[in-house]
Amino acid sequence: MTSPTITIIMATYNRAHFIVESLLSIQKQTFLDWECLIIDDGGTDNTAEVIKPLLEKDIRFKYYKREDKHLKGLPGCRNQGLDLAKGDYIIFFDDDDIPHPQNLELCVAELSNKDVSFCRYIREVFTGDFDYTFDYSKDFTHFYIDKKDIQKMLNNELQFNSCAVMWKKVCFKENRFVETLMYVEEWELYSRIVSSGFIGISINKCLFYGRKHPESNTGEFYRDNPVRRASYADAILLVVKNLKEKKLLTYSLKRYFIAFSIDFEEYNLFRNILNVLDLPTFEKVKWQLFYAILPLRLRVHRIKKELKRRWK
Repeated sequence: MTSPTITIIMATYNRAHFIVESLLSIQKQTFLDWECLIIDDGGTDNTAEVIKPLLEKDIRFKYYKREDKHLKGLPGCRNQGLDLAKGDYIIFFDDDDIPHPQNLELCVAELSNKDVSFCRYIREVFTGDFDYTFDYSKDFTHFYIDKKDIQKMLNNELQFNSCAVMWKKVCFKENRFVETLMYVEEWELYSRIVSSGFIGISINKCLFYGRKHPESNTGEFYRDNPVRRASYADAILLVVKNLKEKKLLTYSLKRYFIAFSIDFEEYNLFRNILNVLDLPTFEKVKWQLFYAILPLRLRVHRIKKELKRRWK
């Protein structure tokens, strides 16, 4: 098989205890014409050993070490996968998750429409052992997505999880992951793709199951990992700059990003966003004053809450 229809890109790092289950779930796909590129990010466990039997029995699986020309991390591994991909369609699967058996089949069917460049679907999360009964129905609703939906996408009203979208390869011709980002790198890239004018479809069916555990990037972010937080701030600035360049920064989006930077409690992010937005002087001063008095307001709010608690 030299030209598969789909390229699955799976970055991995020390997940020998999960990856075999994920690869076996890919083998169970109802759509058979795929390649799966496993890109190892320099792991030190026995991943290569545990997947060796699968590689020997199924030539659709291919195992690579991340090349030095790509930075260490998930974005670098995925970019290497994009360099190697032979499929017409691209999908990113994680090394600890489980795709629905119909995942590839249903996405390819939707992407047969020449006007549609990506297919989004529902993702659910699980903890512990995977124990689901799959729904094989092909009866589901759908809606279309274009750059008018960019605000819903950015504020996660319309979630774009990294493994919950299949893309036509053309989407990545001019767009790649920013390899210095160590968190929300897909949020930044996917918003860049959609804001470029690509049209997609979203189907109301769960086709992917994400394993939830504390070692995930998201888990680390919510434990205030400084690397993940810094990456989020960098990604936000890149998104704002991209939208400004494409003239898609509505007033509502400007307010959203300013409010987000205030809630993020990082003055550098707040100041940088104000600079990028080129706000009128009076409006910039207004936000700076609001930011300056916010800590006092928060302290008063906390004191009131504590007094209420004590007097209950």
